[in-house]
Amino acid sequence: MIVRLIATLLACCALLQQGCAVNPATGGANMVVSSQAGEIKQGREMHEEMMSKGAAYDDPELQDYVNRIGQRLAKHSDMPDLEWTFTVIDAPDLNAFALPGGFIYVNRGLLAYLDSEAQLAGVIGHEIAHVTARHHARRKSAGVTSKVLSTTAYIFTGSRDVYAASSMYGAEIMSGFGRDMELEADGFGAEYMHRAGYEPEALLDVVGVLKNQELFQRVKARNSGQPVGTYHGVYATHPRNDKRLQAVIQAAAKLDDGAYIESPEKPGEFRRHMDGLVWGRSAQGQRDRQRYYHNKLGFTIEKPEGWDVEAGAQAVVARGPGEAASVRITLMRRDPSTSPEQVMRDSASGELSAGTALEQAGLQGYMAVASAGDRRKRLAVIDFNNLTYRFEGTAADFAADDDALRSVIESFRPIHPQERQTGQAQHLHYIQVPRGATLESLAASLRIPDAEAQLRLINGFYPRGEPRTGDWIKIIR
Repeated sequence: MIVRLIATLLACCALLQQGCAVNPATGGANMVVSSQAGEIKQGREMHEEMMSKGAAYDDPELQDYVNRIGQRLAKHSDMPDLEWTFTVIDAPDLNAFALPGGFIYVNRGLLAYLDSEAQLAGVIGHEIAHVTARHHARRKSAGVTSKVLSTTAYIFTGSRDVYAASSMYGAEIMSGFGRDMELEADGFGAEYMHRAGYEPEALLDVVGVLKNQELFQRVKARNSGQPVGTYHGVYATHPRNDKRLQAVIQAAAKLDDGAYIESPEKPGEFRRHMDGLVWGRSAQGQRDRQRYYHNKLGFTIEKPEGWDVEAGAQAVVARGPGEAASVRITLMRRDPSTSPEQVMRDSASGELSAGTALEQAGLQGYMAVASAGDRRKRLAVIDFNNLTYRFEGTAADFAADDDALRSVIESFRPIHPQERQTGQAQHLHYIQVPRGATLESLAASLRIPDAEAQLRLINGFYPRGEPRTGDWIKIIR
């Protein structure tokens, strides 16, 4: 027996560089295929890619709030010294996920269905535990990459077909890390909640909220024939009355830390941060068949036949078929003392030719061709509001595609009032229930599909039940 133990230890040491390491959460040895440093590098690269594509939800106060909750939980986790990053993703689906190396994400769509900071802490704690338990390395799967690609694809295109095709609804993602790993994440997440001052039982409330959503989605799926989307965590792996789930949460609640930790929750703070949350598709990058609309900045461009447009944090890029041609749009703060032509001459590289002033839809600009050797680019600068928009058009065959580059630039204009109205997003708001009102009567004025069912789901009254007069409830308008 001793000989076998020594042999096992020697084998583990020999494979140390390949990933035989002590799991910081479980305390046991795990055979993994990557080092923690490698996981951090992988996670950071994927995070930077997502952020460069505009995946983050544009609400600094909400981002700060979620980050504060996450950092508090991380401080009480099994990896308190890891550099953790917590981000709200601008996607409408009920999901949250973790990347290797401490990168945690919560979809804004999930936030609408939560009712307290403790519930949000339960979601975040669960995702933290996937990292501390090194589930990504232990699973040895490409599922995380698929999830990132599908999330960003949905943000950019708003297309559920793209989302489904990139495996967000595939069997591997739906099952998450597997039942045992998900339960392990529940247990460690509940411990982190307890240590941070949150009631671990709130994790059971999250399961109840998400199971109601699952019931509703299954009813819709039967009627439409579409697959059922799901949150990979506790929601996907076990019901609220699962005895193993209840056992790990109750065990966390009974931990004796030797000191009482006051709850960090402040009355009304969760409600204040959720009020105004975008509902449904993002307010950014709404599209119709011929034009691309950027509602936040208030401009639109026409897409040539076969072209597509992506909005990122650093630029909006219109691309032709096969990416043989593209127009990259960036912006800078406008300097009233200089002209669009001067801005171009100060920033362009190469020799400028074919310069012409632009005056379109009341906007002033300048356009020219920049040449450097055999390479040519179609450049333009247009002033709009307090910003200066810079256009850089490139093509493998400049002569063949220059007309398309020009058409994108010359189609740039402000969004018309009626276009802005059709592109406006709806938001979540809190109201107190008026006397005599019911969820059915309140839903009658909402302009969303399945209004009464959604109103019940976001307020915890699905499939039946009614709030009392004066209660705070969420509505969509």
